[in-house]
Amino acid sequence: MLENAAGFETTEDDVFGRIASKYDLLCDLFSFGLHRVWKSRVATIIATSEWNTFLDVASGTGDIVLRVLQKSCVQPHQKVIASDISEKMLAIAKTRLPNNIPELEIKKIDACVMHQIANSSVGLYSMSLGLKICDRKLALLEAYRVLKPEGKLVLLEASNIPVNFIHKAYLLYMSLVMPVIGWLATSGDASAYKYLLQGVQSFPDAESLAKELAQLGFKNISFQRLSFGVVAIHIAFKPA
Repeated sequence: MLENAAGFETTEDDVFGRIASKYDLLCDLFSFGLHRVWKSRVATIIATSEWNTFLDVASGTGDIVLRVLQKSCVQPHQKVIASDISEKMLAIAKTRLPNNIPELEIKKIDACVMHQIANSSVGLYSMSLGLKICDRKLALLEAYRVLKPEGKLVLLEASNIPVNFIHKAYLLYMSLVMPVIGWLATSGDASAYKYLLQGVQSFPDAESLAKELAQLGFKNISFQRLSFGVVAIHIAFKPA
């Protein structure tokens, strides 16, 4: 059984809705701006892949989709879906994403129960920095369900620095600094950063996540560590 990364039910408490207006600032503060480099790498992978339907889950304020649109021109036969469970996050995404692209849809979708998305209908599924705050197994099973045969999965998520003592020092740093930054940036909303910290601490290492993907049926799994292993990008495919 795969663990629930943070024990967090977004349907009961829209934590990220409460900090939607400050979410991008928090990302900059927590990562020293490196999340922009990570997301740019993900967007390049997506923009240079073949797909008819691209579904970005846990889109937040629309960073990944915006970067993909900046790197490639969506063709008439292609469809882009930006989705998130938080309506307030999507409201910000709508102000950032272009409104003159008929192939772009912005939808409220729960990553763990995507009733709106048909079986085997998505050519490329991506999630960035969201897997650690939902039920990982349910989300990945849904990703597998909606992907077409040979469809591509792209995940950006917290990972492990291979040198153990450096990784422990990094986690210690995060446990000391993240609460202070989060408390200051959110005017004392402790829950807004608690789940982020728990997710970073409890998320599996890159090798373990690759094994989980294999156990769920994904094939041709690979990953690349970024920023010495602070995060990793996993790529996998649904079998033909």
